[in-house]
Amino acid sequence: MVVAIVTDSAADLPPAEADTAGIRVVPLTVSFGDQSFRAGVDLSTEQFWARMTAPDAPFPTTAAASPGAFQVAFQEAFDAGAEAIVYVGVAGSLSGTIKSAHIARDLFPGRNIYVIDSRSASMAVGVLALLGAERAAAGVSAPDIAAELELRTADTDFYVVLETLDYLVRGGRLSGTRAAIGTLLSMKPILTIRDGVVEQADRVRTRSKARERILELMATRPVERLAILHAGDVPDIDQFRLEVVERVPGGIDPAHVTTQLIGASIGPHVGPGAYGGVLLYRRD
Repeated sequence: MVVAIVTDSAADLPPAEADTAGIRVVPLTVSFGDQSFRAGVDLSTEQFWARMTAPDAPFPTTAAASPGAFQVAFQEAFDAGAEAIVYVGVAGSLSGTIKSAHIARDLFPGRNIYVIDSRSASMAVGVLALLGAERAAAGVSAPDIAAELELRTADTDFYVVLETLDYLVRGGRLSGTRAAIGTLLSMKPILTIRDGVVEQADRVRTRSKARERILELMATRPVERLAILHAGDVPDIDQFRLEVVERVPGGIDPAHVTTQLIGASIGPHVGPGAYGGVLLYRRD
């Protein structure tokens, strides 16, 4: 059985990595004022951050991928020889993209299309898509891939420390008063995603304490895959990557460690200078 793996641009998979793995990426829409772009198609992640940090730039918004975009992606996969499709995407609690995928799936009666809610975002979706692509290349059936990815959603963790609270305020996630107090106290929140809900994993004072705390959070269990994430303007991100790799229990294959930019799905809320990572824990 030839199985195609599909995800969406909220997975933050770099195009080259997705192409190499044979993963189709359905784009969400990113808008700056009255200008709209298909993420990863009309607007690269690097271009997104250039616009995001430009002086007097309008605050960006994102819109779910449309059912039509999924219909096209699914049809292209079948036309290319796929006998089944497994789509893993951004949490349904964070975007209407999963709903669009369900609508598109129903347009292909009798065809095998599996829709998996990652219950997360960014590379927490991406690592699952990559795992699915490996299983598909090894000849695993679509039902088995879908079942494994559904199970492994519980094995992902996402952590990011914010450099500034300004973007949470601009995105309506935090009041200006609370942000002002946090700034005065040099508070650095560490965000996570639990079952599709963005939560505060911790909040510490000073940049150095935040770095130590996020390292602690990311080094609690043996890891199968690791994606280091950053939102630009993090000059020591390579050193951070080394520190995480050194701390994770049991070590990790360097081939399963990547470093990449946070994309438009969460970028507007975390802001430049944010960094952290996604972990897919081992199942022994």
